[in-house]
Amino acid sequence: MTAAELIALAAFYEGYEAQAFPSFGVERTGAPIQSFARISKKTIITREQIYEPTILIIQDSTLLDTVDVFSGSTKETIVIINSAKNNWPKLTAKFKKLYFTAATEVALEIFGKNIVNTVILGAFAKYTNLVSLASLKKAISEKFKDKGEEIINKNIKAIEKIYNSVV
Repeated sequence: MTAAELIALAAFYEGYEAQAFPSFGVERTGAPIQSFARISKKTIITREQIYEPTILIIQDSTLLDTVDVFSGSTKETIVIINSAKNNWPKLTAKFKKLYFTAATEVALEIFGKNIVNTVILGAFAKYTNLVSLASLKKAISEKFKDKGEEIINKNIKAIEKIYNSVV
């Protein structure tokens, strides 16, 4: 959910209309959830789930074998997966814009734990060009202002590292 909120906030700073919302039921803590960010230059009226995503961010690559994370996607969908390498060759043929990023490795290095929700947004900014790195930094500073400068600085360092490491 945090990643969707940060995307929406950064998009707002870029002049877009934006909304972010989760979708989960009675799952236990730690169960896979979906969250959505809707971004538009026009006023957003709908509040429904997104059934045909233009961008997918998959924070946990183990879900690729267990959950239909690609539901509603097309060959044109931009897919960003938290994985240091492409271990799913069938996906390369399925999507024109398929990107892998080592968000877990960066999270472990910077935070000491596997918290990739903000880290992967560096790849989102680089691969989609929807939001700038500056807007993401501003969103992180706003979202985490109550958590202190150290948390803000670590998150900014993490998104910069991913942003600058992707081709």
